[in-house]
Amino acid sequence: MERAGCSAAAANGAMGSPRDRSMVPERLQRREQERQLEVERRKQKRQNQEVEEEKSDFFAAAFSREQAAVGELLKSGESLEQLEEAAARLQGLQKLLNDSVLFLAAYDLRQAQEALTRLQAILAERRQELQPKKRFAFKTRRKDAASGTKVDAGPGAPAAEGVPTSPPPLKEEGGIGSSFVCGFSNVESQALEKRAEELHQRDVLLTDLSKCTIKLYGNPNTVRLAKARSCTLLCGPVSTSVFLEDCSDCVLAVACQQLRVHTTRDTRIFLQVTSRAIVEDCSGIQFAPYTWSYPGIDKDFEGSGLDRSRNNWNDVDDFNWLARDMASPNWSILPEEERMIQWD
Repeated sequence: MERAGCSAAAANGAMGSPRDRSMVPERLQRREQERQLEVERRKQKRQNQEVEEEKSDFFAAAFSREQAAVGELLKSGESLEQLEEAAARLQGLQKLLNDSVLFLAAYDLRQAQEALTRLQAILAERRQELQPKKRFAFKTRRKDAASGTKVDAGPGAPAAEGVPTSPPPLKEEGGIGSSFVCGFSNVESQALEKRAEELHQRDVLLTDLSKCTIKLYGNPNTVRLAKARSCTLLCGPVSTSVFLEDCSDCVLAVACQQLRVHTTRDTRIFLQVTSRAIVEDCSGIQFAPYTWSYPGIDKDFEGSGLDRSRNNWNDVDDFNWLARDMASPNWSILPEEERMIQWD
């Protein structure tokens, strides 16, 4: 009897209660819905990947074709007009790259930027080769030295009576290539400034500066800051790229198409950028929106070609940090309470 009772109970258990039997179709329906959702997700992911691959292929073909054309212009260019055509096409290449950063792999982005940097270096060399040699002004310096007349010193530097002094060394009027490059180098503890008419669409080079405040009004073509220590750089809208290399403890306010930061530490950057900022071999970099202003900046933005309504200041690529599910430890957002800076 006992065995029969157990068998009956087991049979009833196998059949389950009416409630359990009614839940079986619900489970099956839910499982089928989840399966269909997963299939749809995989399909969408595959389609997105195909689109990105198509975009990447188009970029690679267009970039390679235009890169070859620029290289040929730089190789055969025998006039400044040809070099200016190469410069214009280089700007187009930079824009193509800026517009493609959202779907390019980090490796492809890095290779393209390095190719652009090489072409820009060749362009600068060719410009120097074509500049008239007579711009080298040794005669003027010998005359100043012989007469013993005073030459204005840089801001804050006292001049001893009867002893000729010189301003901070500049790569500008008096050097080969001066129509295209200007800037400051080897200066310490001074306030440095360039007005709009001095740097319009020129390449600005700032090197070996310490404890300086640099103000660049107007619309330069590119800006490069290298080997700066405890400096503040305030810059109007830059038509193409800003390069920062081997700097520390600096503060920058820059607006540009692209920002590239290399081997730099403990630096705050107030940024307006239409593509993405790129950091590499850096630490302690902090970003905040661009806040510097001066009379005439609206006109300079119009002349630069930058889209002022587009600012990706907090969209940063770190070439040393490839993990997508974790934030890079090498850069961060500057807290709002630390953004209140008196620029003047």
